[in-house]
Amino acid sequence: MSHPFHRSVYRFGLPVVAAAALAACGGGGGDAGQPMANTTSTTGTLRVSITDAPACGFDHVYVTVEKVRVNGSASAADTDSGWTDITLAAPQRIDLLSLTNGALTTLGQAQLPAGTYQQLRLVLSPNTAANPLANSVVPTGGGAEQAVDTPSAAQSGLKLNADMTVAADKVADFAIDFNACKSFVHAGNSGKIIMKPVLALIPMLSDAGMRIVGFVDAALANGGATVTAEQAGVPVRATPTDATGKFVLYPVPAGSYDLVVTASGRANAVVTGVPVVTTAYTYVGSDTVRLMPPASAASAAVSGTITLAGSKANTEGTVAAMQSLTGGPSIEVAFVNADATSGAYSMRLPLAAPVMTPYVASATAFTWTSTPGDAAKYHFSALASGVTTPKTQDLTLTTDTVLNFDF
Repeated sequence: MSHPFHRSVYRFGLPVVAAAALAACGGGGGDAGQPMANTTSTTGTLRVSITDAPACGFDHVYVTVEKVRVNGSASAADTDSGWTDITLAAPQRIDLLSLTNGALTTLGQAQLPAGTYQQLRLVLSPNTAANPLANSVVPTGGGAEQAVDTPSAAQSGLKLNADMTVAADKVADFAIDFNACKSFVHAGNSGKIIMKPVLALIPMLSDAGMRIVGFVDAALANGGATVTAEQAGVPVRATPTDATGKFVLYPVPAGSYDLVVTASGRANAVVTGVPVVTTAYTYVGSDTVRLMPPASAASAAVSGTITLAGSKANTEGTVAAMQSLTGGPSIEVAFVNADATSGAYSMRLPLAAPVMTPYVASATAFTWTSTPGDAAKYHFSALASGVTTPKTQDLTLTTDTVLNFDF
């Protein structure tokens, strides 16, 4: 699964679904919980849930959701006509980091005229004197909970381009992926955390499939590794593991994926050609056949700043690290947000050769193929806020490296 300025679309344990009490208003009318009992009905039901990818540097990430809005026009402003609101009975404060490994929280459903809807907005409650931590984070390492600065659009709705089809007398299920890792940015010495929301909308066509399930080495359990389903080097879904090493990626659109495993002290590893269907789960190994990327004894830090050419002012931005495997795919193996004030970023990457293995149904073992010629070779891609063309750099790392990007 995307980051704030270029790629779009970006979970362990068994899915846990917590339903929120909601009331629908506008557009559709009728009982929000049930389709209208009319065999000639021209209305359908839209149901929306929320889920998350791994977070970077936070133990908890809270957002308070008031409602979801949909409109048939991609350009409709928040005060225009044509909106249908799915409004929670009371604003719901959600810890996004409880929504990894296939877990979702249902935000609600509403009846509305059958057709195609081009815009969805997620409306958040503001931080106020009465509720100063409506949207907040708890940093990893025992830091105190602190409020996050939210964009003004959070109160009119964080916008997603939707292209949702709601059929008559049918329920259309969609999941909002609120990518916590990519959505919260540090702001220099101020200590502030700024929300730069990265959202994706995924159709949930079937509960019978759209899942990748597997296990990693027990030494990497409890979040020690991140597992990502990618297509052509673009992350689609990602999750940490649970306390047993199990991971569940859901919902994942049907298709073929490269399953990338990254962990501190391990080589980057990929299982190629992992199929996802709507009718069955896809199992990658089992509790007794686990993914165990080989150790990487050495690593190197890559750090620097993102600046705007001319003014030389530091600026917020993002940096992604890619690795191309000889005879295999190109994969994204790391991603960071630059500091919103200083433009500084840092990531640490293994120097060992990446490894890969093809997907085998009901695998009894994983045999990794190493690509020594690709060891420590990375392709870096950076973007700055307001810039659409990335700056790129290829490096073979031997030690800690400074890499600056000047836009």
